[in-house]
Amino acid sequence: MKSKLLTTSLLASALFAGLGMAPAIAQNTSTPQVDRAQQAISARIQQGLNSGHITPSEAQALYARDRDIAAKEAFFKSNGQATPQERQQLRADLSALSADVERMMANNVHNAPRTVGTPGIDKQEYRISQRIDEGVRDGRISQREARRLHTRERALAQREASFKSDGVVTQQERRQLRNDLKALRDQVERAIRNDGRGRDRN
Repeated sequence: MKSKLLTTSLLASALFAGLGMAPAIAQNTSTPQVDRAQQAISARIQQGLNSGHITPSEAQALYARDRDIAAKEAFFKSNGQATPQERQQLRADLSALSADVERMMANNVHNAPRTVGTPGIDKQEYRISQRIDEGVRDGRISQREARRLHTRERALAQREASFKSDGVVTQQERRQLRNDLKALRDQVERAIRNDGRGRDRN
């Protein structure tokens, strides 16, 4: 237990050290939503570590991605201004990271039996998340639509976690998750085909 707490403490320290530039950036930042999202994701990773849903090695990888986003944000701001496209990219990166954290929380149910695994569903979730991010980067999915899609994705991950909470996912529950994923995938493809028509301004 002491070892786990020490590992958790070291990981948290590494995160704060890696984001050491954050306070300086925050003083001149014009991206408060991005900053709040980063804080919420870091807190969620720490919560997963404390509960045992996220292992130290998994947390290390998630924190590394978080630091990469912070470094990208610093680069975008280095000329004194972050463009709307750069802000959109940061939000897309953070949405993808948040979705992956929630998926990890759902998949790694502490001490759950092997019957709780849903690898096929997890792969579909990952592919859908990547597809949303591709659409945002290509300008074919608006930021507003991406937020809606990622919200649906997180709701699905939470439902999956609820199904796993009793240690087993029934065939009926798996079928419901697959149907939900198909509906979400279809919505993503429709958004991409619409090619960002009616996109919001950021």
